[in-house]
Amino acid sequence: MRMNHDRRLRYRPARQPLAACRAHRGGGALCPGEPDEPEDQCGGAGYAPFPLCIRGGRGGHVTDADGHDYADFINEHTAAVFGHSDPVIARALAKAIADGLTLGGPSLYEHELAAAIIARFRSIERLRFCNSGTEANLLALATARAVTGRPAVMMFKGAYHGSLLTFTPAPSPINMPIPFVESRFNDLERALQDIESNADRLAAVIVEPMQGGGGALAGDKPFLAGLRESCSRHGILLVFDEVMTSRLGPGGLQGRLGIAPDLTTLGKYIGGGMTIGAFGGRADILARFDPGRPGAFPHGGTFNNNVLAMAAGLAALTEVLSVEAVEAMNARGDALRRSLNDLAARHDVALQATGVGSIFGLHFQRGPIRNGDDLEAGARGREKDIAQLKSLFQLDLFERGLYVTRRILGNISLATSDADIELLLAAVDEFLATRGDLIREVVE
Repeated sequence: MRMNHDRRLRYRPARQPLAACRAHRGGGALCPGEPDEPEDQCGGAGYAPFPLCIRGGRGGHVTDADGHDYADFINEHTAAVFGHSDPVIARALAKAIADGLTLGGPSLYEHELAAAIIARFRSIERLRFCNSGTEANLLALATARAVTGRPAVMMFKGAYHGSLLTFTPAPSPINMPIPFVESRFNDLERALQDIESNADRLAAVIVEPMQGGGGALAGDKPFLAGLRESCSRHGILLVFDEVMTSRLGPGGLQGRLGIAPDLTTLGKYIGGGMTIGAFGGRADILARFDPGRPGAFPHGGTFNNNVLAMAAGLAALTEVLSVEAVEAMNARGDALRRSLNDLAARHDVALQATGVGSIFGLHFQRGPIRNGDDLEAGARGREKDIAQLKSLFQLDLFERGLYVTRRILGNISLATSDADIELLLAAVDEFLATRGDLIREVVE
């Protein structure tokens, strides 16, 4: 795709400042990734010809190392619900730092933060803190296997439950060695068959109520309710991974759907921007971690209750992220997605926005998209061209001052302004107008 090649050549001098050049070239000597094509290096998301080096952020915007300002539609991959440098959270962090870090015991904040979370999620009667969403999912599955005495876990193609539980686009070679049963997302008939065939060895079924990394694909309520009923019938624990989707309603997506899992995993924003994870659910399950009980499950971790995450999370959930703020943010996200789909229809191009509330995915494809199989079928034979089209989209939007991912999975935050949304819609409108013939050539 020559046009994409030309755009990448223009991007290099325009968006590779000395500071970014040093950061990425230096990183290549220390972390995996070629210095000139650092797709990924020391743990951050990467893309060719090189990722932007972000220097700072305020409100709904970030600034790169050369001073370019961007309206942020990545928002730390949905973790920055509050935008950047929220003053309430900043004050809470400053106080916690002044009082002292790594204190080696229960803090003043953790029980209050736990109470704030439990008040929002009706299915969470007790919870435990940990350090990331990945860790929360690992602990939830380990708990399910220990409680049930069964070895296997059912998951869904296209799922992302963390760096060691990755199934998009295919199972990762470094996944944890758990016996997994793969089923198809949003296909209740197939899922019920898979549960029935493996019921005697399944400890848990883990599912994202909306597949995030898989493309912002919303789970159908009948599909998720069917999983709930079947798991209850067979004594299998249903785990909702709400690390990403918990921002989609005051009580997460489970609250919007009215479906209660046995265990829920959380992460991302609940630490107010600090690293955090949590898993919780039924009191009888979490009671197995009570150190006063004989045979209690051990769960140590130096930073499980780290003061910064507890303080920031408490301030965020009790002073910033009110029920009204969550609902308003997600209503604006629904409106944005409708507007994006209206633009695609007006230009008559194969583009559609998926997702729920404040999270959206963009796909160069016509027809229903319910799961990863639908995405694969829509891209079959054109995978490389569609990948280059997404690259072109990202680089075009960078030039317009919009920070978006290469896979075009985006979200808005509390700090995203109406002007930011209008800028995004105008940029997509321009892209569809100027690149419409190219999209038709690639996709139709």
